[in-house]
Amino acid sequence: QVQLVESGGGLVQPEGSLRLSCETSGNIYNILMMGWYRQAPGKQRELVATITSDSDTDYADSVRGRFSISRDNAKNTGYLQMNNLKPEDTAVYYCNLRFGTTRQYDYWGQGTQVTVSS
Repeated sequence: QVQLVESGGGLVQPEGSLRLSCETSGNIYNILMMGWYRQAPGKQRELVATITSDSDTDYADSVRGRFSISRDNAKNTGYLQMNNLKPEDTAVYYCNLRFGTTRQYDYWGQGTQVTVSS
C-alpha cells in the first residue's frame, strides 16, 4: 500500500520560513514526478511546485524565487522549502506522487496546514 505523509506545517509570521516534508512508502517504482499543491479556503487546489525523475523543477509564478522543491531518494522523502512566506500562502499543502510505467499511479497525502499570520 502506497502512503504519502506530509509534515512540517504550522503557524509562521510573514517573511518567515517553513520546510514541508513528504515521506513516501510502499510499492513505488519508476517515479515520474513529485509535486506540491495547495488549497486555500474557498479556492481550488493549485499547483505549487513539481520535480521530475530527472530533477527538473517547475514553480507557480506566485512562489518562484521563494519556494524550493527537492527530493532525497535515499530517504524516500520530498521537501518544499518555503521562504519569505506571505499571508496569501496560507493553505493546506498536499504532496502528490506519480509513478509507474505502462500503467501510471497518482497518490496524494493527507495535507498539512500552513498559516502565515502576524
